[in-house]
Amino acid sequence: MTDIELADAIESVRDQLVEAAGRATGKPVAFEVGDIEMEFTIELRKEVKGGAKVKAWVVEAGADASRTRGDTHRVSFTLKPRNATTNGPWLVGNDEAGDTSAFADASGQGSGPGSAGGPAR
Repeated sequence: MTDIELADAIESVRDQLVEAAGRATGKPVAFEVGDIEMEFTIELRKEVKGGAKVKAWVVEAGADASRTRGDTHRVSFTLKPRNATTNGPWLVGNDEAGDTSAFADASGQGSGPGSAGGPAR
């Protein structure tokens, strides 16, 4: 089983939305992205390295029959995507190429193409 951090799963959804917007550039139809409902089964684990943090790991359905209900938790939430520049709704399909340089990882460093590694704006 490959461990996937919950933050990585959410980042993947964000990256796919940016990819979809880029693919739709120049197309005559744009879609407003509505609320995104996400539900995961997670396992909470305490990581002793790097300051003993608790992290949530997405659990693959049916990956380990020995896990009990007490070891895993279901978490669900709704994300409402907003355009970081205009604070308006996110549109899949626009006249500009998508860019993730304004997004930051947990350390506050930009992670997208064209990122100079500086703080997010």
